[in-house]
Amino acid sequence: MNRTEMPPIKDALHFDLRLKPYDYYELHNGVPVYAIHAGAQEVLQLELVFYAGNFYEPQKGVAAATNFLLKNGTQHRTAFQINEDFEYYGAYCNRACYNETAVISLHTLSKHTEKLLPVLEDMISNSTMPEEELLIYKQNSIQRLTVNLKKSEFVADRLINGYLYGTAHPYGMSSMPLDIEAISLEKIRAFYEKYYQTGQCAIFVAGHLPSNLMELLNRFLGGLKLSKPSFTTPNIQPSPAATKKYRVENDAQGVQGAIRIATPFPNRHHPDFKKVMVLNTVFGGFFGSRLMSNIREEKGYTYGIYSYLQNHIATTAWMISTEAGKDVSEAAIAEVYHEMLKLQSEPVEAEELMLVKNYMLGSILGDLDGPFHMISRWKNIILNGVDASYFDESIRVIKSISPEELQQLAVQYLQPEKFYELVVV
Repeated sequence: MNRTEMPPIKDALHFDLRLKPYDYYELHNGVPVYAIHAGAQEVLQLELVFYAGNFYEPQKGVAAATNFLLKNGTQHRTAFQINEDFEYYGAYCNRACYNETAVISLHTLSKHTEKLLPVLEDMISNSTMPEEELLIYKQNSIQRLTVNLKKSEFVADRLINGYLYGTAHPYGMSSMPLDIEAISLEKIRAFYEKYYQTGQCAIFVAGHLPSNLMELLNRFLGGLKLSKPSFTTPNIQPSPAATKKYRVENDAQGVQGAIRIATPFPNRHHPDFKKVMVLNTVFGGFFGSRLMSNIREEKGYTYGIYSYLQNHIATTAWMISTEAGKDVSEAAIAEVYHEMLKLQSEPVEAEELMLVKNYMLGSILGDLDGPFHMISRWKNIILNGVDASYFDESIRVIKSISPEELQQLAVQYLQPEKFYELVVV
């Protein structure tokens, strides 16, 4: 290789991007396992996905509290012993709660899988949800929430979701300190029994997989009272607010406004979703976007501004998010609408569209680097209930979409009067 000569540049447009297929298994109890065996390093990522998110909780905060307390004591191990078991083998166990699902994840050296699966089994089957651990969780959560409620950007995210979906909808619902204080041990234990001990679960595993992985999964997890998910989400209709424009003072001394501009948008099953992902990238989806070039680079109103489609399953929203000086917040909003109208009136130039296509395909190429990224792609496809061809179709759309199609989409969807508008100072 001659290091004095620049290597040839190849447009990502010409890459043949393929998503490595997964292997599918079912445990004795019917729980599905999606596995990708790849990678040179002997490491493994295991994710247990339960349908135990906010959609299913009987009162605010119960789903997140239950998920957190899974690791804080069982009939056989204290919270300290559980953490010690993982740390002894250099492994990391995390849990997270989302709107529809909740996850227990494990990252470990492949050779230690047999030692750590019994700990996961214990957490799923025998968690005791100790009262003293719940009290600590409440105290820490209330303290963290109290601090966050002083931050305009945190308040803005909560409010805009409430306007888009309604405060009774899981996507728009938010907890206050009194809600956390009201969480009862009885509700948590009942939620744990219904949605973890006897709940719906899917397993996603990737990395350098042990040759006896299925035997191990069946031995430790295949006998649990779990079942295969239906991969559906309860049909809770949003109740969007009637008023579209809001100005909220959160800090009388604040000098910066948190701006959120958003509109409801269909989920991944809508035929325009893949095309709108391209339009969104042109509009505000990366550092070279229209919004960034105008509002950050030319006007200097903000350090950064982005637009994105929220990663929700049931329904979603198209969101523009930024923070700007209080004195220029209204001007920044005006420029957002200016860029919407510009996309409606003028086709995107070929050079700009080529840049966006190369950026998007290059990002996808990066997401295919390694088994953990691959299984993450598949998990997103499976949990959203879209066809296995979704990935290939997305690539085709990115490569083939034209300036005229983008202009038509902008006329249809980027209509300023349809957007909710919020500034929190």
